[in-house]
Amino acid sequence: MKPRIEVVAIDCLMLRLFDEIAETNMPWMLAASQRLRAGFADQLIDLVPSYTTLMVHYDGLALSPGQARELIAQALTDLQPDTQSRGQCHVLPVWYDVSVGPELTLLAKRTGWSVSEVIRRHSEHHYQVFALGFAPGFAFMGLVEEALAAPRLATPRKRVAAGSVGIAERQTAAYPAQSPGGWNLIGRTPSALFDREREGYSLMQPGDSVQFAPVSHAEFINLGGDDTPQEALA
Repeated sequence: MKPRIEVVAIDCLMLRLFDEIAETNMPWMLAASQRLRAGFADQLIDLVPSYTTLMVHYDGLALSPGQARELIAQALTDLQPDTQSRGQCHVLPVWYDVSVGPELTLLAKRTGWSVSEVIRRHSEHHYQVFALGFAPGFAFMGLVEEALAAPRLATPRKRVAAGSVGIAERQTAAYPAQSPGGWNLIGRTPSALFDREREGYSLMQPGDSVQFAPVSHAEFINLGGDDTPQEALA
């Protein structure tokens, strides 16, 4: 780890802890987050974690850029990975089917596996939530195994159904609401990923872990899932 500080705005600094995305980054990111929140205290406006960075937005009226840099330096002193705070573990039921996951057959063809093997491989791994972004409640998770990695679609869809589960490169995610999107769709979850009445709004937070659990069509419907085919939204 070779930390460095980059200027984002007059009252915002980016702490870059790593240069490459890796699951082993997260314990360090969580430890640094806790130190920064404690160090900045009431002068912290927002702290935004991502794969390799922490964006520190502080009160520019209370702290000078130099003081903010000093607080960051203090937070990194003798920093050790956080082995206690692992976040919540979420199990998301997913109906894997070509009607809601049209790229299932494409991934099977790319890998040389059967569709059932693609489903097994995707659902057997515990994924880390690295960051939230793109849309409220949209959690970027990883890392999917290299064989399942697939580039984003050349032409994004205008409408992707809420709950759609997809893969882009070595990331996986579920769409919290209907929106445009270019990820390779492989299934759909009935879980509510974003709720204004929920504390924190998003079901998942950076540092959480997620496992996708295959369910039948009947189970998906019983859980409140919408089985409208993806092609009907195009």
